[in-house]
Amino acid sequence: MEQVARSGHVIKFEIDQTKIEKILRYKDKMGDKFPKYGIFVLSYNAALLIEKTISRIPTELKDAICEIFIFDDNSPDNTYKVAKEVLANGPWRTKLNIYKNPKNLRYGGNQKVGYRYAINKGIDYIIMLHGDGQYAPEYIPDLILPTLEEKKEVVFASRMAPGTTPLKGGMPLYKYVGNKILTKFENMILGTKLYEFHSGYRLYSKSVLEKIPFEENTNEFHFDTEIIIQCRALNITIHEVPIKTFYGDEECNVDGIRYALDVIKAVLSYRMHQLHIIRRGNFLVDFVSVYTRKFSPSSSHEKIIAAIDRSGKVLGVGEHVSLIRGELEKRSTELVYFDDITKLNESQHLREFDFVLLVEVLPKQIDTVATLRSIQKYIKPDGHLILSVPNIAIWIYRLSLLIGRFTYGPKGTLDRNHLRFFTKDTILWEINRAGLIVEQIQPTGFPFEVLFESIGKSKLLKLADKVYYIFANFWSKMFAYQFVIKCGISRLSAEEGEGRI
Repeated sequence: MEQVARSGHVIKFEIDQTKIEKILRYKDKMGDKFPKYGIFVLSYNAALLIEKTISRIPTELKDAICEIFIFDDNSPDNTYKVAKEVLANGPWRTKLNIYKNPKNLRYGGNQKVGYRYAINKGIDYIIMLHGDGQYAPEYIPDLILPTLEEKKEVVFASRMAPGTTPLKGGMPLYKYVGNKILTKFENMILGTKLYEFHSGYRLYSKSVLEKIPFEENTNEFHFDTEIIIQCRALNITIHEVPIKTFYGDEECNVDGIRYALDVIKAVLSYRMHQLHIIRRGNFLVDFVSVYTRKFSPSSSHEKIIAAIDRSGKVLGVGEHVSLIRGELEKRSTELVYFDDITKLNESQHLREFDFVLLVEVLPKQIDTVATLRSIQKYIKPDGHLILSVPNIAIWIYRLSLLIGRFTYGPKGTLDRNHLRFFTKDTILWEINRAGLIVEQIQPTGFPFEVLFESIGKSKLLKLADKVYYIFANFWSKMFAYQFVIKCGISRLSAEEGEGRI
């Protein structure tokens, strides 16, 4: 199919029969296990274009598509009525349902209705297609295939991916430049690597949509950005496929300046949400927390490793120990690891270890003094206990409490599994009550590398890390993210070794 873009270039959209054949082979092979694919047509003022758009959906996919559902957002041009009339005898009529919102819900609001409809109908993958034909329906196979071949859950059709020519497709220069700048900004702030944030041609799996509170997102055009942020928070990788661009006679309803400002506000809000400066319910997603190795010299991981200043036998306790296990094995003559402190009850390693590590363990204990007393029986008389705890008195949480907020999250200091919280003074008091002798206490810097998913590659983050650590050293109670403390055991404890966990 050929169309003339606003630029005057002829754009050829050809259906890739090879990809369609692959999809149909999957369907034959999988039988009843083949996923249900639905095409959600987002429509507003598309009366003149809706018939042409639907007619371009490859009819070869009839057996693979369970439903096409159009949601007209109360268009003043009677899109709903026109669609009902012109599509009544079309090739997709047996799988086509057309709905009209009782009032205009805006771009984001219309998506919420469509996604909830698809979830309730049990559709496994939802492809969002614009009714005005700006995105070529011929690329639907390109969106479907990654879900079958690579088990992708979110697929975007990108106009900015390598090999694409959006300007030749009629994309206005100001939109091209704006898209590039905004995407670069969003990637930098969110730690992502997308070619384009602003494509409206997308596929989402039902399982992803069920895990994110998309109905709490905005009703405006930056809904698309907020759902990307939710996928980012969910640790979902977004797969991009390149497509040709077509800008024809469709009407643009987006205020570019307002949209750009809303996008910037959304991504900055997510980062402030992570810092607990603000709290956004739509960014609280249902996911399994994934902790990552921190390489910054000011991080707790590096300070724990450095605290093991001689070779010896090491007992590591806490799931976080697994992140530094390789480095610990290099420094120790033997490493014994337990991800849960309760498993130590089964251990007979009394007075065996030169170093015992309690990494992010104490916040999960009901009685931290009892835990600290009991753990000493595993340490040699001249051995050391090294522990790390988060600092609840860091400036972030002081600001949060100042405005009356103390909200638990999926990980970090306010991990919903944490029972105890520490300031510098309270952890030192607990250590003293347990009969341990503090030999060294070190503040840690802010985990910029985790926040921005950098592993030491960004010079800007390295600079921020160094500057922040100056503040953490100067006023640790206010700026330390965590404390890493190295303790010796008392002579009495070494002689008696009493206590239970």
